[in-house]
Amino acid sequence: MAVLLEDIVKSVEQLLKLISKKTQEQSYVDPTLDPVLFVPGIAGSILNAVDSKTGNTERVWVRILGADHEFRDKLWSHFDPATGRSESVDADTHIEVPQDRHGLYAIDTLDPDMVIGSDCVYYFHDMIVEFIKWGYQEGTTLFGFGYDFRQSNRFQGTLDRLASKLESVYTASGGKKINIISHSMGGLLIKCFMTLHSDIFEKYVKNWIAIAAPFRGAPGYVTSAFLNGSSFVEGWKQNFFISKWSMQQLLLECPSIYELMACLDFKWENVPLVELWRQKSDDDGNTTVTLESYPPVEAIQIFTEALSINKVCYNGADVAVPFNIEILKWANETRKLLSSAQLPNEEIKFYNIYGTNNETPHCVCYGSEDAPVTDLRAVPTLQAQYVYVDGDGTVPAESAKGDGLRAEARVGVSGDHRGILCDRHVFRIVKHWLNADHDPFYNPVNDYVVLPSASFEIERGLKVSYAREEWDIITDEENNNLRKDVVLVGSIDVAARVAGGESMEEAHASFKVEQENEEGKRHVELNAVSISTTA
Repeated sequence: MAVLLEDIVKSVEQLLKLISKKTQEQSYVDPTLDPVLFVPGIAGSILNAVDSKTGNTERVWVRILGADHEFRDKLWSHFDPATGRSESVDADTHIEVPQDRHGLYAIDTLDPDMVIGSDCVYYFHDMIVEFIKWGYQEGTTLFGFGYDFRQSNRFQGTLDRLASKLESVYTASGGKKINIISHSMGGLLIKCFMTLHSDIFEKYVKNWIAIAAPFRGAPGYVTSAFLNGSSFVEGWKQNFFISKWSMQQLLLECPSIYELMACLDFKWENVPLVELWRQKSDDDGNTTVTLESYPPVEAIQIFTEALSINKVCYNGADVAVPFNIEILKWANETRKLLSSAQLPNEEIKFYNIYGTNNETPHCVCYGSEDAPVTDLRAVPTLQAQYVYVDGDGTVPAESAKGDGLRAEARVGVSGDHRGILCDRHVFRIVKHWLNADHDPFYNPVNDYVVLPSASFEIERGLKVSYAREEWDIITDEENNNLRKDVVLVGSIDVAARVAGGESMEEAHASFKVEQENEEGKRHVELNAVSISTTA
């Protein structure tokens, strides 16, 4: 099979970068920083399968060689409503998350072998590297919490492990309270923990920064995952990875994915729909084709019928894998819990970063006017069409903003769901919120510093205003025509006569854009003065 040389080169380059970073000693450690705990989202942790008989361990997520086979054999599961746990179908296998590097290994690069040179397997890697530059140190102020993402976000086993992790981080950092940074579904896990274990949360947590969290669900993603499966890579890499069908069978038995369905009590600006072009006949035999729309509650009947004959073959036997109503009941209780969550006290600060400017699937449509759906059981074989809303490509912006908490700030950043974790703008915002930059004037909402303006009256009818502003801009590398070593200087003059000529105002401004620094930013300085006269 032909493989693009460029992709191979990228893989090698990324491997060399990782090796060089691992072998370099950390040059700077800031002992004043508070500890940080990274919590990933769905499919964001390395998972190992452990043979209960032999004790042998092998990585099953993410892996490349034999990926699909091992995924079906070791990760496929079935839900037990009595315990709320998804158990591996293989009774001799249990799943563990590696704890190397204080939990960071499992959430850093999900394919440590770097066979796939793609951003899809670089999870918190870039953020970890950035934090180390700021003076954070693994095991002292930097930690990770990976978990079995198949389980419910309120599964007691995961919550117990998180409680132990918070205690150990608190101890390792010398009794300092913790800053949690969650991504995607990790935000739901933290919200469940905060509600069910508010005493522990209050004891150990200082701040919580949620990034790209589907607080009110990811309806388009979930509908597509249920009915068509989900893929984490594109192009030729799919030949070496988990098939969409195999992923679909896993997700249908995962409480976590049901908990990402559209929140039922949220007032959606755009109600998420499942739509079907259907052909119907009247008593006279006349046929008509209409577009039927199903809001979240009514869409359940579509999922149920469409997946009514879905099955897998495991160890030579057919196993039914329908839309699981028992999991849905469990997930509905989780979503009620999430909707009622509140911060334990006013001392704990919550911040929200969400992605924007990406077409995000929201409503999902099957069939067409020319080729209507005649049998719902055929829907999983059909190509879906989407109605998009603004978001990060996975989570709608209105869902991510709908945290329902007392937020110190909510900031939208142009970026996609996974890419937002390596966005320099996000780094700058997070650095400020963690007080790791010691910059009291930085404003994350618009990413610049505004210093106070002065205004005074020289004599009656003559008013002078003076303003001085400074800020750092992050240049767009793809659409930036200005050389990095160029200093840009300019001025602007404006004059206006208003109110029938009875008053006049003039303004002059000069600005200077410095060379790009090592952090990829340019310092901008603006000085402006205006004079106004009135008769």
